[in-house]
Amino acid sequence: MKRIFLFLATNLAIVFVLSITLRLLGVDRILDQGGGLDYTSLLIFAAVFGFGGSLISLAISKWSAKRLTGAKVIEQPSDPTERWLFETVRRQADAAGVGMPEVAVYDAPDINAFATGASRNNALVAVSTGLLRSMNKDEAEAVLAHEMTHVANGDMVTLALIQGVVNTFVIFASRVIGHVVDRVVFKTENGHGPAFWITAIVAELALGVLATMIVMWFSRQREFRADAGGASLAGRGKMIGALERLKLTYGQPQLPDQIAAFGISGGVAHGFKRLFMSHPPLEERIAALRAAA
Repeated sequence: MKRIFLFLATNLAIVFVLSITLRLLGVDRILDQGGGLDYTSLLIFAAVFGFGGSLISLAISKWSAKRLTGAKVIEQPSDPTERWLFETVRRQADAAGVGMPEVAVYDAPDINAFATGASRNNALVAVSTGLLRSMNKDEAEAVLAHEMTHVANGDMVTLALIQGVVNTFVIFASRVIGHVVDRVVFKTENGHGPAFWITAIVAELALGVLATMIVMWFSRQREFRADAGGASLAGRGKMIGALERLKLTYGQPQLPDQIAAFGISGGVAHGFKRLFMSHPPLEERIAALRAAA
């Protein structure tokens, strides 16, 4: 219930901020004086909502991730495990040439970890208690190296920008389609009738499916790159061993949906559903590492 409330409150706040932004920009309508579409206003509207939501989510990603998972940041290591975790991340950050991220642990039985943050030098790397219990140090080191590669590659920012681009396209195109159907098929002359809104909603849903497939394809590619980077930082054998260990809990409950794409492991899907996976199957990731060797 807490996660649902936080998700709804965050999204309502984002919509409120973006609505105020549009009003300040003077973009409060998408029709020109002649009743046709004002494409400039529509593009600004689409870009503000398309990029705005993604960029605001990116800006508050560390705050959201801590609250969604209950992650506790290690300020001062209190035991040998936390000390090893903190120093390993510090060493890998230096090797990757990025600022020291916050290091956190969250309570969850599954073997997982994630990295998020607004930039390469303002990131958070968190691991589950299940990972610390189930993995040896070599495997855990490889997982941390995988997440540090995400940070070094700027994957969080790139994914937010790609999401913003496809969101803008979906919002813009769906309203153009709705306008054409409303004017040509239903012959609405003044303003927009119900056909515009119904068609725009249906088009946005359909185009949204395509957009999600594009974003998830990129997400899968960045996982291959992060595996390769993890192999470079920690060693190929350690990275393969970590992925093999992950297979033992493959398909178990994972991270909250809002940050699932940033974890080391995703869910299981087959057939058409594979197009919507944020992570490639572990077997393919292991095979890619072995082939690269």
